[in-house]
Amino acid sequence: MAHFEKARNLHEWLDQRLAIDTLDRVLAKEYWIPKNINFLWAMGMVLAFTFGILLVSGIFLLMYYQPNVNLAFDSVNYTIMREVEFGWLWRHVHAVAASVVFLIIYIHMFTGIYYGSYKKGRELIWISGMLLFVTFSAEAFSGYMLPWGQMSYWAGMVITNLFSAGSLELNGLVEWIRGDYAPGQAFLDRFFMLHVLLLPLAILGLIGLHFGTLRIPHVNNQDGEEIDFEAEAAKYKAGNKKEAKVIAFANDFMSKDMFVLSVYLIFFFYLVFWHYGFAMDPINFDPADPMKTPPHIYPEWYFLWSYEILRPFPKDPGLVAFGIAQVIFFMLPFLDRSPNVAPANRRGKFMIWFWVMLVDMIVLTIMGKLPPEGIFNTIGLLATIVFFALWISLPIITKNEKAV
Repeated sequence: MAHFEKARNLHEWLDQRLAIDTLDRVLAKEYWIPKNINFLWAMGMVLAFTFGILLVSGIFLLMYYQPNVNLAFDSVNYTIMREVEFGWLWRHVHAVAASVVFLIIYIHMFTGIYYGSYKKGRELIWISGMLLFVTFSAEAFSGYMLPWGQMSYWAGMVITNLFSAGSLELNGLVEWIRGDYAPGQAFLDRFFMLHVLLLPLAILGLIGLHFGTLRIPHVNNQDGEEIDFEAEAAKYKAGNKKEAKVIAFANDFMSKDMFVLSVYLIFFFYLVFWHYGFAMDPINFDPADPMKTPPHIYPEWYFLWSYEILRPFPKDPGLVAFGIAQVIFFMLPFLDRSPNVAPANRRGKFMIWFWVMLVDMIVLTIMGKLPPEGIFNTIGLLATIVFFALWISLPIITKNEKAV
């Protein structure tokens, strides 16, 4: 048994039992961050804070939401929005955060791609981040079902139909997921449980994993410079902070994070109070009606790029393309064959690959919102072909990349 001495205060009492000083040192005061990084490295903290906003606002909404197909729509659009004091504010905050969190995720993801933060020992950082992206996507989809409006119902119908696997017609699997032949009470109960319990727990666990994967290889920097963290940390601890190439996570780096977070919150609450409508589909203000199909069914904006990849093809090829699009980003550390850990602007053809990929995903997102007809269908097909061509070409253009 460990030796315990009489504690002089609560801090010492806790430290003897929980090693809080050791945790503080390992996770904060002696967790080293490169100096040569920009504001984009604060997106992780912004994401964590936005998830906190989602948790708090979700708890308040949960107090009045009724997970019942006959009551859910009114509990959201009447009880919360009109009867509960400031209920409208909590709903706006939750809806805006659910959309903005994906904007931050995409910025964070493409920042990692641009600066090569998935390479040379950082593969698990990237993979855990992509697992977070998938889990956030499942959380957003399950939350979209809860208002039980028209788009909730029909988007749930379309997405769950994907599990039939095309010509394999695994209708039994689809019915098992829904709990019925069509979305109903069992469907709503299951997605409610996923949204408020299982998926948030999974996200919390993955955030811990993601932070843990950063501990050994450390954060990348905007120059791709190889840093001897032990040597630079020794300079810092010796008081030579000006020459050291690193700073402590707490409170040096966190002070910069807080500044970026403050700017972000101005933007966030501007959307909450003046432009919240972008996060609420007008069609979803109509109650779910199994007998009336909306003329154009589409998911939220953050799913549109992958939805558009599904649409241009016949059923089976479309499902295969959609499935590949969901997992291909996981393979990025292994498809990029270059040894260079450097920003894209120093990597020749990879810079072209990066910007074409970014523009292509924006085009796919725009086309996903538009009806699949005429020129829109052609543009969507071409953008989908470009998407897969880019991934096929990535190992080729990076294998022969010159060292930088």
